[in-house]
Amino acid sequence: MAVQIGISLIAWQNDDLPDLTAAFTTEGAMEDAGRIGYAGVERGRRMPADTDGLREYLDRHGVSLCGGWFSGEMLSRSIDDEKAAMATQVQQFAALGAPCIVYGECSNSIQGELAIPVSQRPRLSRDEITSFAGRMTELAKWSAGQGMPLAYHHHMGSVIQAAEDIDWLMDGSGPDLTLCFDTGHLLFAGSDPLAVLDRWGERVHHVHFKDVRPVVLDWVRTEDKSFLDGVRHGVFTVPGDPDGCFDFGAVTDRLARIGFYGWIVVEAEQDPEKAPPFEYSKLGFEHIKKICAASKLVVAG
Repeated sequence: MAVQIGISLIAWQNDDLPDLTAAFTTEGAMEDAGRIGYAGVERGRRMPADTDGLREYLDRHGVSLCGGWFSGEMLSRSIDDEKAAMATQVQQFAALGAPCIVYGECSNSIQGELAIPVSQRPRLSRDEITSFAGRMTELAKWSAGQGMPLAYHHHMGSVIQAAEDIDWLMDGSGPDLTLCFDTGHLLFAGSDPLAVLDRWGERVHHVHFKDVRPVVLDWVRTEDKSFLDGVRHGVFTVPGDPDGCFDFGAVTDRLARIGFYGWIVVEAEQDPEKAPPFEYSKLGFEHIKKICAASKLVVAG
């Protein structure tokens, strides 16, 4: 079995801070991703919405659909309402052979609020997360039954952000609820990505690779800034950037050890004026290929 390397087009098409990427088109982003060698892209909001149109669009650029985000509201909706909200995306992703839906709880998240410091993110008690996890398990079972695994994305500014939150979520849920393991969000949260992977590696279904710039992260914490302030000022970067701080080879070593064979997706939103998307996305791709080879983690294609 082999891993595949994909990318989110967020470096070219930032939906949370659209002014950052106003000069870039989805078409250009797809062309860049294909030229670099990425095997797949996660679905973006500006891609065709209908399944046939999206299939033709992906085929034209020679890439697969390697997942995509769903803004969940399980804390404010019934399970049946959440299923209804997800149904079209579940059916589309299953039809297109995507590996999973990347689910994040957004009903009370501050991740998109420029004026609210990330330090003020919502928090749940362990009992509350355990209850949430039980409902998420039911949703994940339903989604898997439709042919589409659900991978939960821990995210800055949300109720599941740091390692402790992930522990409580995984402890309280069944195996149908898998994990989207994101190095950048764990580093931003002050958690150890390797410790999370060591504990929950068997539940990891999808992987997001991004690094953080410590200088910017220190500024966000010291000045009590928002998540989007951090993004705008370059808190995230791609694997292989010397401005980053994380050893991604340690992750690929562990992924090889546990027999991971899913997607590794570069998802590093940045200001393209400071970090040209093609240049940085190519840097990330080449670095991942290099460390996968060193870890004896076979890359498809």
